[in-house]
Amino acid sequence: MAGLCGRMALNVARRNVSYTPVRFCKMMNDPLEHATGIEKRELLAKQAGNDNPFDMKVFKRGAGTKESPNLIPSAFDARLVGCICEEDQTFVQWMWLYQGTPKRCECGHWFKLVEKAPV
Repeated sequence: MAGLCGRMALNVARRNVSYTPVRFCKMMNDPLEHATGIEKRELLAKQAGNDNPFDMKVFKRGAGTKESPNLIPSAFDARLVGCICEEDQTFVQWMWLYQGTPKRCECGHWFKLVEKAPV
């Protein structure tokens, strides 16, 4: 058995393996060259320095009074917004905001949709 394994290892070692250097010198193209549509717009916005082009990150709530509500940017007439009313709360209170009408959450904070240019 040992002789058989030794002969197989010797045969494998004798095989000449050649690689073309051109095959391994190619680098992947830039993802921006292959992207299209909304993905390309997102990559261009990130390249320009806007790491949150769709405003998907969490906003910190401000005072949220009726006179100065928390401003939520949107490129549309309506947006679904979630409010974590208490610090230790384990669920999100969801509500729809519509352009031009401020809305009050159950916790008492006010939110208002403001217009933002689309990506």
